[in-house]
Amino acid sequence: MEINFLSILAAAVSTLFVGMVWYHPKVFGNLWMKESRTYPDGKGPKMPVILISSFLYAILIATFLQTVVIHQIGAYQATVNIKDVDASVWENYLSAYGNTYRTFKHGALHGFMAGLFFALPVVGTNALYERRSLKYTLVTGGYWVVACILMGGIMCMWV
Repeated sequence: MEINFLSILAAAVSTLFVGMVWYHPKVFGNLWMKESRTYPDGKGPKMPVILISSFLYAILIATFLQTVVIHQIGAYQATVNIKDVDASVWENYLSAYGNTYRTFKHGALHGFMAGLFFALPVVGTNALYERRSLKYTLVTGGYWVVACILMGGIMCMWV
């Protein structure tokens, strides 16, 4: 059982598409700019730098999230190369449960939980110290919940 880099890349790309829709001025873009006190004035990093950096961060998030949404990774880590554990334990597990819970729906559920119980609290904590509004927290945290749902679904169904 190895990490599936194609699913990680696809999941990372999905965050860019979610962000393109989520932060569009007709969705939450104007509200987010108002609440974050960020305006497109041309100062700061240029958009290519922002997009590439966002993509690299999304790869890191997807790499971790893959271990959360695919249960077989945990079983692999618990059985392979552990002293006194016969390698056939993993083979037997894989033959019995190899594709169990490997659906978009299941991955989306775990992505939702990761977004709600991890990403949203991280965003919320930062927002408190940055003196950001609840609206800012909900828009930014909501983006990460939706992004994690999509990333989890993509990676879990990618067999």
